[in-house]
Amino acid sequence: MPKPIVAIPADFRELDGNVWHATPHQYVRAALEGAGVMSLLVPALETGNEAEEILNRVDGLLVSGSRSNVHPSLYGREASEADGPFDPGRDATSLALIRRALDRAIPVLAICRGIQELNVALGGTLASEIQTLPGRKDHRKPEGSTLDVAYGIRQTVMIEAGSCLAGVLGAGVVDVNSLHRQAISDLAPNLAVEAVADDGTVEAVSVIGAKAFAVGVQWHPEYWVGRDKPSNDLFAAFGEAVRAYRDRGLSGISAPAA
Repeated sequence: MPKPIVAIPADFRELDGNVWHATPHQYVRAALEGAGVMSLLVPALETGNEAEEILNRVDGLLVSGSRSNVHPSLYGREASEADGPFDPGRDATSLALIRRALDRAIPVLAICRGIQELNVALGGTLASEIQTLPGRKDHRKPEGSTLDVAYGIRQTVMIEAGSCLAGVLGAGVVDVNSLHRQAISDLAPNLAVEAVADDGTVEAVSVIGAKAFAVGVQWHPEYWVGRDKPSNDLFAAFGEAVRAYRDRGLSGISAPAA
């Protein structure tokens, strides 16, 4: 049977004097090798994408990290230059796909910017430059580092007992990486906290009452797929949910008449 397909919203980027709809290879690789699914990159358009039609053609939604941030106007705050960079095409694409995927019980795994988009899509807010807040640690990527160092596993998070993630990774302390300067501020009403860092930063959430896998993590498991058991386990769980969604759809298709 062919592999299922997941949609990955792209970023709108300027590279080599041209503009691109792009996503880092690490997400595509992790989807294929960790979840066992193929990827469909969705262009980051402010208008023109139809979330419903895109989701009709896929079996899951993987919302990637990005160097850009969700525009504060989308959660009721004024933007400053320090809040950027922004990507309005990515905002318009991802938020619509997240909302419709959840409505349709399509599995969702949201990573880094993705967990922030998930929170905003459901009515939450974000905090910028969290390293400046009282009692918070510096969660940003080390400057001038190689990718293995930048994505190095260097912090712990506490996974809540009885949570969706506890069923995948086990409850208690898990070692993860950290590359962010924004984080969830006001939690969306339909989200539950799944994991926190030792400074109280929300590191993972799930959608309350979701009819399929719907999890967001602030760290980057995709980078370590194949080399780290928690990263492998998270992508494997997402892949199982995507295949289950695909199989439910196939079971509803009648065989053609002879």
